[in-house]
Amino acid sequence: MNVTLDTMVDTLKAAAESSRLRILILLAQGDLTVSDFTEILGQSQPRVSRHLKLLLEAGLIGRYQEGSWAFFRLSDQEMARAFVMRLIAGVDAADPQIERDMERLETVKRRRQERATEYFSQNAASWDEIRSLHVPDKAVETAILELVGKRPFQSMLDLGTGTGRVLEILSPLYRRGVGIDMSREMLAVARANLERAGVTNAQVRQGDIFAPPVERDAYDLVTIHQVLHYLDDPARAISEAARLLRPSGRLIIVDFAPHSLEFLREEHAHQRLGFSDRQIGEWFAEAGLDLESSQEFEPQGNSGGRLTVKLWLGRDRRLLIADPIPTSHAVRIGEVA
Repeated sequence: MNVTLDTMVDTLKAAAESSRLRILILLAQGDLTVSDFTEILGQSQPRVSRHLKLLLEAGLIGRYQEGSWAFFRLSDQEMARAFVMRLIAGVDAADPQIERDMERLETVKRRRQERATEYFSQNAASWDEIRSLHVPDKAVETAILELVGKRPFQSMLDLGTGTGRVLEILSPLYRRGVGIDMSREMLAVARANLERAGVTNAQVRQGDIFAPPVERDAYDLVTIHQVLHYLDDPARAISEAARLLRPSGRLIIVDFAPHSLEFLREEHAHQRLGFSDRQIGEWFAEAGLDLESSQEFEPQGNSGGRLTVKLWLGRDRRLLIADPIPTSHAVRIGEVA
């Protein structure tokens, strides 16, 4: 895509200032708040806010709210993001100012990591208790990777992202990843984990799984990993997830097979005691998805007091027709090109 001369001039003006260029370089490393920028740049909050406002107006960055915090990120628009990445690629990373910014950024990230570690340690006991009841996570992660395949794709969304692990393991495949979770504490854990793993093409933000703050018809892959059993209306969550998929996009759900461990309701807030293939298949059909496959992971030595993990893959029924002309585009069946 090309833009008008005036638009290009305005975009260049927005970026052509040292503090704003430093902000773009920092955001290429992950999402940050105004207070993060004031600490890293050594500037006042009003001055930082002014720079951010100009970059927002130019469409080079985005903003999202998480409780009382506002996070900033590089734009989700592919053209704007590509423009920024080309621009900052020409800046010498050994520049003394950039080096100082990166050092201060590491301090900010380290503080996040310490907060995340503290939260995780306080809650790890309950997670470990549930993990001990089912197959190790590694087996399921391997299955997810095999199911997704090795072909790169444009975008993925992880609903109820938790620690951000699914975003992490799939990061080599997608160009842009987004994780949604209602818990600010879990989002802090996810950010710290993604930063520690060096994942810069994913972001996490606060949002409701029933009304995620993302665009519809925009994702090649949506994942819901060990979330449905916490919900009072899993069918609605699946229906909403289906609306977020591009035509022919895929939905992967990981959860438990039906079981009778009532203590999980009482002690761990589980609202549903697992799901059958039939139930998931019906919900997929209602959402306009085809159930392509299901896999089962049963712990060794299962005695009825353990949990069987299930993995389901659904695909959007809408098809893409690719135009064979080099400047190809795609249209949906039933739509006018």
